Amino acid sequence: MAESIRDLVEQLLRALGEDPSRQGLQKTPDRVEKALTFLTQGYRQDAEEILQKAIFDEQYDEMVIVKNIELFSLCEHHLLPFYGRCHVGYLPKGKIVGVSKIPRVVDVYARRLQLQERLTAQIADALWRYLVPHGVAVVIEARHLCMMMRGVEKQNSVMTTSAMRGVFQRERATRMEFMELIRSKGE
Repeated sequence: MAESIRDLVEQLLRALGEDPSRQGLQKTPDRVEKALTFLTQGYRQDAEEILQKAIFDEQYDEMVIVKNIELFSLCEHHLLPFYGRCHVGYLPKGKIVGVSKIPRVVDVYARRLQLQERLTAQIADALWRYLVPHGVAVVIEARHLCMMMRGVEKQNSVMTTSAMRGVFQRERATRMEFMELIRSKGE
């Protein structure tokens, strides 16, 4: 029978040389279990379900961008956080999606053990599949605590990943317009 996260955290504390019954650690196993359950809730969510509730027929044919979406995830290699911003754009083909659904899709995939590269592609693929637009563009800029706190210990490094689908991949001008718009300071 599988052990609970709480039990595993208690074992981890012991393995680290700590006393789980110490006053400051007595509630730590419960807190860690709650935190990990929250931080991995994306495994229990469905991007299609989120998007399908808010797709509307609309003959808008210009770029739609949601930028500076806060993003928090856990690196699957060290279980340490990475965090940053996600910028998402799409070029509709007769359908648009409610604006709040794009950050929700980002969270579905970010709230899993992740690699930034995979996360970027998963967001782009979900929007490409369910909106069926002319194109999708996703850029993530993130700081990784696994790189800041251990290993190379580089505090100011930012990893940038992109995933382009459809017209954003094929047409340089469209891709460059998206990149210029996500860099603009208009807030």
